[in-house]
Amino acid sequence: MSKGSDAPRKPASAPTLATEVKYLKGAGPAVAQRLRALGIEQVRELLFHLPLRYEDRRRITPVTKLRDGEEAQVWARVLHAEVRYAGRRSLRVLVDDGEASLLLRFFHFNEAQRQAFQPDRWIQAYGPVRHGAQGWEMVHPEYRLADRPEDLRTEDRLTPIYPLTTGITQARLRALAQQALKIAEGDGGLATPLPELGEPGTLAALRTLHQPPGDADTDALLACAHPAQRRLVREELLAHQLSMRLLRNRVKAGAAPKIGGLAAARKELQAGLPFSLTGAQQRVIGEIARDLDSARPMLRLVQGDVGSGKTLVAAAAMLTAVRAGWQAALMAPTELLAEQHARNFRQWLEPLGVEVQLLASKLKKSAKDAVLARIAGGGAGIVIGTHAVFQSAVSFHRLGLVVVDEQHRFGVQQRLALRDKGRGRLSPHQLIMSATPIPRTLAQTVYADLDVSIIDELPPGRSPVVTGAMSNEKRGEVLARIGEVCAQGRQAYWVCTLVEESEQVEAQAAEDTALQLRAELPGLRVGLVHGRLKPEEKDLQMRAFKEGLTQLLVATTVIEVGVDVPNASIMIIENAERLGLSQLHQLRGRVGRGAVESQCLLLYKPPLSEMARQRLAVMRETNDGFRVAQKDLELRGPGELFGRRQTGVIGMKLADPLRDADLVAPLQALADRWLQQQPGRAELLIGRWIGDVGKYAQV
Repeated sequence: MSKGSDAPRKPASAPTLATEVKYLKGAGPAVAQRLRALGIEQVRELLFHLPLRYEDRRRITPVTKLRDGEEAQVWARVLHAEVRYAGRRSLRVLVDDGEASLLLRFFHFNEAQRQAFQPDRWIQAYGPVRHGAQGWEMVHPEYRLADRPEDLRTEDRLTPIYPLTTGITQARLRALAQQALKIAEGDGGLATPLPELGEPGTLAALRTLHQPPGDADTDALLACAHPAQRRLVREELLAHQLSMRLLRNRVKAGAAPKIGGLAAARKELQAGLPFSLTGAQQRVIGEIARDLDSARPMLRLVQGDVGSGKTLVAAAAMLTAVRAGWQAALMAPTELLAEQHARNFRQWLEPLGVEVQLLASKLKKSAKDAVLARIAGGGAGIVIGTHAVFQSAVSFHRLGLVVVDEQHRFGVQQRLALRDKGRGRLSPHQLIMSATPIPRTLAQTVYADLDVSIIDELPPGRSPVVTGAMSNEKRGEVLARIGEVCAQGRQAYWVCTLVEESEQVEAQAAEDTALQLRAELPGLRVGLVHGRLKPEEKDLQMRAFKEGLTQLLVATTVIEVGVDVPNASIMIIENAERLGLSQLHQLRGRVGRGAVESQCLLLYKPPLSEMARQRLAVMRETNDGFRVAQKDLELRGPGELFGRRQTGVIGMKLADPLRDADLVAPLQALADRWLQQQPGRAELLIGRWIGDVGKYAQV
């Protein structure tokens, strides 16, 4: 191969939005490879890689006016530059603006950079400022150097700041975005008017965001309230709704088994239970019955607070499928929860003559082969396991219903893949259960391809959990309370956040805590469970606690789901300030499952941050999972709440599901009209914002 053969060839014609970014000036194969980490391969994706925020570099701040923690721009003269090796190699540049000095520090630099910082040269530096041991300093500021101060210039407009990846600087990304804008000027697709979304047009709005004019409303841009931003928010939300509806239509387009008789199955199940189903459970079962009795695949999400009885609703639906001659499968997020489900389903359904099989990784090969044979032959009416249930090795005889129990979202791609597990051309019905309640407005965005049912009623006889927060300095009082509770014949949880000591997180290790509590409460039998135990040991510890053989269970957050011990009436959560609201609420749901009043004590290490203070206050004020989720969303944002891999939403560039919730309903109606009347326009918008809708499904 000749030298230089890896250099990119220029495209034969003028670049378009479909041109690969490696052909842009300042790019090339190496830069293009790095940009791929940002989802940027073509000019179009570069154009729609929008700024996260803006910085105001139009002003110069004297060193004497700097404020700790704020970003600022300074002009100064280089006094001295040297490389230091104290602990970590660094380049230290001392500069002075005529009134005071400032230290610039760089940990990543090359020899050319070091040589450029010659005494008496002038520098324009921008970055976050902090007051260190030697006065004011900036670490890795963006900068320009010049021989004369008049050769430096301030910006005349706001500076866009983009999401980055390793090896790509803001300066490079801004330069590439400017090229993308020039190419976009000649693209006819971007000029297509979309009057339903208002003004300005797409291209004009993109120009404003990448290149804010000097007279742009600074406050509006910084608050994402500028007309150009709002216009693109509407367009992005519409593209999302179109994609989700298109994916829903793909699944719904197939045929599904028509399964009737849910009312009879519910009565059959109810007859063996020592309690009655709630009105909310019966209402949701009715909604599922209508779906199952249709010849189109059900795509339904059941949301319900901790302990609202989602699993029993699923059991009624699965019994219905079995009675109609079909198989039903349940997928749980962990083996621990799969085992708990298997125990419950066997208790409920085996007396009715239904075979329940657990497909677990701990099974020996001979046992696993036997289970697979029962599934393939149709003997196993109900199959329970983790995602392994849907691997290629598992062959169902007649799969009619799939239930997914997950705290977080079961991806759209997996839902599409489940179609292949059906018999012949029939797709199984799908029921997804969410143990993390989210506000209805957000559900319209996150679960836009699903019908949503809500169980908004708790079973009678469950006492509300009283929640309190205490500094860990009052640990002695907490120990005394646990001793009292256990002396009365009840049980308690003590939750730690880590298994082992960590330099990053000053959390008490579960194993050390168990030893400590055994010493402090010598009269109690203390169990221990964490994620690193072997499954059989974990199961042994859980069973011992459930059967009352141990009184106090020390655990990591592994017990967030999957444990139901009505006799446990007190929950201690150490380092509660480190956990998110939804996780705290899930843990709290492990108690209050009996008739006795239960307590949840949140131990924290002072001083508390403002966010931690707000989180603990919410936990004390309400037991309502939907209110907790709403507040969690407000405090942390959807990206933290769900995690990018769980939702396509989090890949959004401008739209915010919480802030922009009021836009969703009208845009859903518009999405339906476009898919029916203007499918070409819908395809255009999806391609513009998301790309291939199949790839979108894999988030």
